[in-house]
Amino acid sequence: MDRNTSALLRLLVEQGQWPWALSRLRRVRSFSGRTGSQVAGIARSVRKSRITDPEVNWIERDLTTVSANEWRALTEGADVLVNAAGALQDGAKDQLSAIHEEMVKNLVAGLEGSNVRFVQISAAGVSESASTKFSRSKARGDELLVQSGLDYVILRPTLVIGQQAYGGTALLRAAAAVPLMHFSILAESRVQTISIDDVAHAVVFAASGQVASGTIADLTEPDARAFGETVALVRQWLGLPPWRYSCRMPKACLSVVAYGADAAGWLGWRAPLRSTALRSLEDGVTGDPDPWIRAGGSRFGSMPETLAAMPSSLQERWFARLYLLLPLGLLTLAVFWILSGLIGLISFGEAAEVLTARGVDAGIAAGVVLVGSLIDIALGITVLIRAWAQRACLVMVSVCFAYLIGGSFLAPDLWYDPIGPLAKIMPVLVLSLTVNGLLDER
Repeated sequence: MDRNTSALLRLLVEQGQWPWALSRLRRVRSFSGRTGSQVAGIARSVRKSRITDPEVNWIERDLTTVSANEWRALTEGADVLVNAAGALQDGAKDQLSAIHEEMVKNLVAGLEGSNVRFVQISAAGVSESASTKFSRSKARGDELLVQSGLDYVILRPTLVIGQQAYGGTALLRAAAAVPLMHFSILAESRVQTISIDDVAHAVVFAASGQVASGTIADLTEPDARAFGETVALVRQWLGLPPWRYSCRMPKACLSVVAYGADAAGWLGWRAPLRSTALRSLEDGVTGDPDPWIRAGGSRFGSMPETLAAMPSSLQERWFARLYLLLPLGLLTLAVFWILSGLIGLISFGEAAEVLTARGVDAGIAAGVVLVGSLIDIALGITVLIRAWAQRACLVMVSVCFAYLIGGSFLAPDLWYDPIGPLAKIMPVLVLSLTVNGLLDER
């Protein structure tokens, strides 16, 4: 079967940085489609995947639970398989060993004896002696492929830059959009980048058989630059003026932020400033472009060329600023609702008196205060859990309406209260709607 005209590319995009992998899939599909290739994608949720990219033939599976025999059945008739699955750090959603090692082990066993070309998207700098579990587990997964005897190519991109921002690229944009003052973090760490389109081109080039089996190559621009300079380039690309003031953020402050981000990871949040990301930046994100050139690939453009090829607009500036505000909005909602419930319980008698003074039965008033306080506390807690956050925001909106309607019926005079207890519900309602709208992962 001619790989150039009828390859069936199966991309594994379910675990880990799903949106990033999906954006790579879109570009690979676009480029491979020009050669007449068919593309299938494996994802945890076919329904969500089809909404995002309906042109792909989606197969629903959890990659970490697929056995070798099932992989053999899934890859039957395929010429090329591209593994774009990965995660940065262990958390509620991700287990590195399961994604980077066990899944690859089962996949290799399922492909044993086949002629399928396996294109593995790894990461620059991975090794068994690396400082992060991410790099060590990735390296072990790569080694499983090297020892497999399969037809394989391993591609190791540096920091990927694309129009859609996730993970490291989202961090770059957020850091570049900080107002008033530049808080310098790891300013001297060395960084190289690669355009997501160049990654997709490289995948299709490798899939088409133009790269020798057994090739292991970094995908990267030629030159490295300081992380601080990289952030400045992104700020210029966003169309924001240079900072007038700058201060270096102490390493102790960074450690506190990283611990907080790690804790958020166990609640399901993939915060870009987790300890693995910071340690990776501290080590440097660099690669050697020469092995790819020697393998027959083309030289990749520099970061300024990548940015020039995708001009920014208002939507990029909105994203960068809102990305900074989203965690603040979440924490504000959590603190507000938890404190509201606790204050209701602590000042139970006074809260009930607001209703009994207006003719409500004492038992009913006590029940309303108790149930309302417990609901408030529950909402404040659940909005911090990633899997429930959006639904919690919608319930907050419903509860706000219930408070407004109930308060207007039972105690309309509260609208004229100098402290404005009913009027203050409205900004909370709007903030809940706003945070809900910003929580989409895809």
